[in-house]
Amino acid sequence: MIGYLLGAAGLGLALWLGDGVRRIGAVSSGDPVGQRSGTALLLIDLQTVFWDDGPYSGAAKDEARSAILDEVAAARAAGQPIIALRQEWSIPSTRCLARLTMKGRAIAGTPGTEIAEPFAGIADPVLVKPVQDGFQSGELDRLLARLDVGKLRIVGLDLNYCVLKTALAARNRGYEVTIPLRATLAAHSTDGARKRLAAHSVRFQ
Repeated sequence: MIGYLLGAAGLGLALWLGDGVRRIGAVSSGDPVGQRSGTALLLIDLQTVFWDDGPYSGAAKDEARSAILDEVAAARAAGQPIIALRQEWSIPSTRCLARLTMKGRAIAGTPGTEIAEPFAGIADPVLVKPVQDGFQSGELDRLLARLDVGKLRIVGLDLNYCVLKTALAARNRGYEVTIPLRATLAAHSTDGARKRLAAHSVRFQ
């Protein structure tokens, strides 16, 4: 009996964590954007915990910082909105996975989830996302609709994860998406991510 209960508990835990893995990596769909004239710049996960303490070299960060700030300057000159998305793991299963596999980084309420110093004060507004896909909560959908945005330029990190999933979710809704590659960071090879993005008609610069 005890063995049966332990087995059932183990299975339940595995299913619960599996649901967390699915939530983290899922790409959402939404209503088609239709004809919108505006362009917005999205800054993805440029947070202290990732920028200062992440697996990126100083040289890579220097290049990305320069390219991101160039994108910011261009957006400001064109009068385009600049929106930042911050990662905070807040769903119970994803919080657990973050503790188990991500050294507890970016769990809601922990230090380092704020925008990193080189980019602080640039974006307005700053939205919080609970998973990799920045559209999952619906808040970004509503904001972009109010701003009449139909084109997105996406910068930040990591190209293999949150940049990828947010860009794919944007394409699922019909946004035109451009990724300036110099303005992104990735800890590992981006060949697979770039193929997925290209297959969904994401443009690279």
